[in-house]
Amino acid sequence: MRRFPPLAALVILLVLAGCGGGSSSTYTAKGSAACFTKKGFTAVTTNAAKVGFIAGFAANGGLQARSPDGNVLTIAFTDGTDAVAGTEKAYRRAAPANLRPHMSDIMEAQRNAVLVWTVSPAAQELSDAESCLHS
Repeated sequence: MRRFPPLAALVILLVLAGCGGGSSSTYTAKGSAACFTKKGFTAVTTNAAKVGFIAGFAANGGLQARSPDGNVLTIAFTDGTDAVAGTEKAYRRAAPANLRPHMSDIMEAQRNAVLVWTVSPAAQELSDAESCLHS
């Protein structure tokens, strides 16, 4: 079996890492909003005064939208994946005590976006929302 010299292997590894299609880029509220409307969500807003305190102060904006089934989704777009845990913690702390045990049912993170639903989303709602996350 032929072995690559260490330098060649490193170059190949760096080239492959660079071909990720922007998978390390951060999602933003402004980049995602139009897609939600196309997917049938209504009352789509990125207005910081309307998306709630936590999402309103998120580094890459906040978004709120109502799914076709009426489920309200709020998304906080953090400045990176390192900030997701802190944002999730903030949502847990702000939730009413009786809702806190169910946060894992209504909250999830995708890269730098923290999605919080009013009630557990249907599979199609979740799929549509995840497909709308853009830079």
